[in-house]
Amino acid sequence: MRFRTLAWKGNYLELIDQTLLPGKAVYLKCRNAEDAWKAIRTMKVRGAPAIGVAAAFGVYLGVMRLRTEDIRKFRSEFAKTAKYMASARPTARNLFSAVEAMEEVVKSFNGRSTELLKKALLKKAVEFAKQDEELCRAIGRHGAKLFKSGDCVLTHCNAGALATAGMGTALSVIYSARRAGKKIEMIASETRPFLQGARLTAWELKENGVPVTLICDSMVGSVMRAGRINRVIVGADRIAANGDTANKIGTYQVAELARIHKIPFYVAAPSTTFDFSLKTGKEIPIEVRDGKEVYQAFSRPTAPKGVRIFNPAFDVTPAHLITAIITEKGVSRPPYQKSLARFGRAASGGLKRSGLASGRARLRRG
Repeated sequence: MRFRTLAWKGNYLELIDQTLLPGKAVYLKCRNAEDAWKAIRTMKVRGAPAIGVAAAFGVYLGVMRLRTEDIRKFRSEFAKTAKYMASARPTARNLFSAVEAMEEVVKSFNGRSTELLKKALLKKAVEFAKQDEELCRAIGRHGAKLFKSGDCVLTHCNAGALATAGMGTALSVIYSARRAGKKIEMIASETRPFLQGARLTAWELKENGVPVTLICDSMVGSVMRAGRINRVIVGADRIAANGDTANKIGTYQVAELARIHKIPFYVAAPSTTFDFSLKTGKEIPIEVRDGKEVYQAFSRPTAPKGVRIFNPAFDVTPAHLITAIITEKGVSRPPYQKSLARFGRAASGGLKRSGLASGRARLRRG
């Protein structure tokens, strides 16, 4: 990769401000929990795995400068920080996986030294980031086998290096296939309203030397019917036990179009994205964002003032539309209720503990 999305710099977390891409690459310094929370909330860092890594370091930053030898007081302050970090965004499972991993460190710590506990928390955050890098590489290895030279692949939103601490999830498959000598081209849909496909995916692929064509979201069906797309691959923000997958808004309609045109539709995600506490995608909380993202697109009003705007950030693709789910453990195929069971049920309970179980989408005025 010709850039790094985020990195720990000894006493702060450095991350690329994705809201400024592709115009310029500016790196931010998160020095406390508030900085990390705001970066996640305002989508300066986005993509489920990257959000998870940022959250892990954010939790540590929240207690890094805490000056107390009272282990009970430390645990109390840590619990507040963990709950605060979990409130940044509701849909990405990886955020809660990260917070839970940090909570487990505190829960299992038997010592009395708060300084040693801080070191243990930092170690876990670093491990979480390194694990994400390894998961990305493994996903790439397994997924590359599903693609052949000459494929033209559509992706929606960004599931590349910008969405992770490594080489990406969906795009790691493409990078791995190309490294194996397969000539693969990409088509990126722009991904309205935040334009992750246009601003991020097109930029990332171009930076890494992958041929890419950008199209509007409304062009997907026409381009598929013209026979220009052989495969579709996307990432995921949360996957329920039955394989139902939450990803960026617009993914569901892409999956339906792929079914109609008999095009394989793949999801690539690490096991940290699975939430086995949810039986189906109907239980996945869907974030509804500020209507200004729709109303003020392209830095100018594009809709009548005062019109009602509905701006859900994600939708759920039913499992029956997914050809296969690519993970670090291999490729799972339907029925997902059985094939995904090997991942265990370690990803349960995060939403309940953080008080975010009810993220139902509601209409808001823009």
